Amino acid sequence: MAGGYMKHDAGIDRWNTMREDMYKHFRFTPRTVWQSIIGLVVFPGAVYYISLKTDSKWSWAGKLKGQPLARIPSVSESSD
Repeated sequence: MAGGYMKHDAGIDRWNTMREDMYKHFRFTPRTVWQSIIGLVVFPGAVYYISLKTDSKWSWAGKLKGQPLARIPSVSESSD
C-alpha cells in the first residue's frame, strides 16, 4: 500500500488548515478592496482596451517575405 510511511510536519499541517479555512476569516480591508478593484476591474479593463486598439491593426494571413504585417500600410510604404 502506498502512502503509509510519511512523516507529518505540524507546521505544514497548521498552514494547510489555515489555507483551507481562509474564507471563514476573510475581511475586506482597504488593502484588500484596492487589490480586488485592480484585479477585477482595472487589469481586465486595460487588457480589453489594448485588444480593442490593436484588433484590426495586423494581418498575419498569407504574408510573404518583405510584405508589411500592417493591415493598413503607412503612407511611406504605400508610395513604393
